[in-house]
Amino acid sequence: VQLVESGGGLGQAGGSLRLSCKASGLTFSNYYMVWFRQAPGKEREFVAGISWAGSSTTYADSVKGRFTISRDNAKNAVYMQMNSLKPEDTAVYYCAAGRTSMVRTTGGQYWGQGTQVTVSS
Repeated sequence: VQLVESGGGLGQAGGSLRLSCKASGLTFSNYYMVWFRQAPGKEREFVAGISWAGSSTTYADSVKGRFTISRDNAKNAVYMQMNSLKPEDTAVYYCAAGRTSMVRTTGGQYWGQGTQVTVSS
């Protein structure tokens, strides 16, 4: 199983970035998908999650209204559109997959390698 994130980089405050996570080696539609992030010196935190068919999404309060998670099961991919970026969004972003929605709190069965997002003020 492999999860590969892309789309990170340097953004400006108020700007946008779009992260992608491409999965292989698993039946993608059987997995609840989540984005986590970890900033330097801080613990990993849940950012957003999306259900197996994409009908239900959930977000951390810190990103609600600014970030949008989506998935395309035909492409085995999950995305996160990040708008109105803030310097405090700076972190390494990881996608994770789990069979149940508990992945939001317990962490994923499978993880990507992470992609760095840096937001300048």
